[in-house]
Amino acid sequence: MEASTEKRVKDSFSRQTAMKTIGASITRVEQGAVTIELPFRSDLTQQNGFLHAGVVTMIIDTACGYAALTRMPDSTTVLSAEYKVNFLSPAEGEKLIARGRVIKPGRTLTVCYGEVYAQKDGAEKLVATMMATMISRKETGLED
Repeated sequence: MEASTEKRVKDSFSRQTAMKTIGASITRVEQGAVTIELPFRSDLTQQNGFLHAGVVTMIIDTACGYAALTRMPDSTTVLSAEYKVNFLSPAEGEKLIARGRVIKPGRTLTVCYGEVYAQKDGAEKLVATMMATMISRKETGLED
């Protein structure tokens, strides 16, 4: 993977106010694969004290989207076209780790798969999976 691709992904991620708001960070960028981590925060929990499903979905969708972007031309940006999430276990622990990867790249649509793990005492537990379709859009300079 070119260094410019990694820079493009990290620069785009840094402009995501939503990721800043929840405290997520991008920790790995490879060709067709991205990892995002989120420390556990009690202000992001639901009524039972688990991280909210919407927050879990945010980080896995973002990891899949940026994994897709690593396979797209520099003149494009990426948007989610569709996804399905399965929640397998409550999201609790010290942090969540979302790993997105490209299953099938395409000129317009790219199919991705993602998993979210809750890390607690050094062990990882799978809490959610996602199948996602990302769409490539011509960069306009207004969004990214």
